[in-house]
Amino acid sequence: MNSSSSTVNRSNYLMSISIIGVLYFIFGFVTWLNGSLMPFLQTACELTPFQASLVTLAFYIAYFIMALPSSFVLKKIGYKNGVFTGLMIMAVGALIFIPAAYTRQFGIFLAGLFVLGTGLALLQTATNPFVTIIGPRESAAKRMAIMGVCNKMAGVFSPLVLTALIMHGMDKFSESNLALLTPDQKNLLLNELASRIVGPYTGMAIILAVFAILVKFSALPNQIEDEHDDSDHTTLRDFIRQIPGALRIPHLLLGIITLFVYVGVEVMAGDSLTQFGRSLHLDYASRLTAYTMAFMVFGYILGIILIPKVISQSKALVFSAILGVIFALGAALSSTTETTYFANVFGWLNSIPGFNIPLIPNAVFFVTLLGWANALMWPAIWPLALDNIGKYTKIGSALLIMGIAGGALIPPTYAKLGQSIGFQQALWIMTPIYLFIIYYATIGHKIRKSRV
Repeated sequence: MNSSSSTVNRSNYLMSISIIGVLYFIFGFVTWLNGSLMPFLQTACELTPFQASLVTLAFYIAYFIMALPSSFVLKKIGYKNGVFTGLMIMAVGALIFIPAAYTRQFGIFLAGLFVLGTGLALLQTATNPFVTIIGPRESAAKRMAIMGVCNKMAGVFSPLVLTALIMHGMDKFSESNLALLTPDQKNLLLNELASRIVGPYTGMAIILAVFAILVKFSALPNQIEDEHDDSDHTTLRDFIRQIPGALRIPHLLLGIITLFVYVGVEVMAGDSLTQFGRSLHLDYASRLTAYTMAFMVFGYILGIILIPKVISQSKALVFSAILGVIFALGAALSSTTETTYFANVFGWLNSIPGFNIPLIPNAVFFVTLLGWANALMWPAIWPLALDNIGKYTKIGSALLIMGIAGGALIPPTYAKLGQSIGFQQALWIMTPIYLFIIYYATIGHKIRKSRV
């Protein structure tokens, strides 16, 4: 009987861990589609770079809005139902792309992105606790590392997949070619381009809905006990009233600011990189996000190997931020035409049959390397910011989630600057951000008030 029970439990465990792994893959896949979506919409909807950057604003601002309500929604409907609801909301967001494509109305695209982001914010809040409870607590860190790899590997594939589906044959949509057409001819051609998004996003909606139904009938528990969670006895209004007290804790406030600017530069290095590449007339600009994510996977795996056996998480944050300063300076100062750095490091790959990797300019290469620098920052900032803050831990976590709004505001700032002074010169905004992260990693997180 014990053997049978063990087999059943193991079967449930493998099924549960597989479901959670797929969910983390979905997080990464949907999040890092934006880099390829921006140049596509810039052409299809005839946008300026700044207008195209509103893609990240619409998507990431949903995290800011959902940070506080999510835990209360999950208490009402349960965690498994929260996963189901989040996936279905995302499916609706994907379907909104259909009328957006057929009308070529950028505002409708932004609405779809906001709905996608809203569903994803709820989905992530619901999914994260499962990593801890589906197996032994002592191996939770290992499971989280596996989920992180699933998430970041998805970020490598998603821009490549979307680019292959919607960005082929883009020469005929160049500004010079479009300028030769009559208004009617131009509209017909751009309508044809916009319609390419319908198939992929319809497929995404179907996959999300089907997976939502599978989760609904899975063995995942709907309720998760948390001995530190008192939200059953606290209203949302009471929760919000804790914000002023939480913000008076110096290392938490500085941690929120650090997370805000970190997410901003992470999205710049991933999504906004396509705008930099487009400004250099690189025909593979929409695929550049995949390079950044590949380096992020490298950094993440390196962290799994080295932390904490060789280097502590806090020291890893200092090292990562120093790398960020070096790579940001390299991006702002290096050549946008020479490809020597990438060719010297990765050029040999093109000698392998079937490989044809574009040799990217030195400045662009440095931006992609920021994926390595950024890989370990998220898990390092959180424990420093939440250290010893007592009753403010839950509201502190929610405020940190709100810090994801950095991905909504900093990339459009970069795009606006890029239109004015050039996209390479605008990269200078990254250097002070990484210097601030160094400050927080070395000094800022140690600042305490006398009482919490």
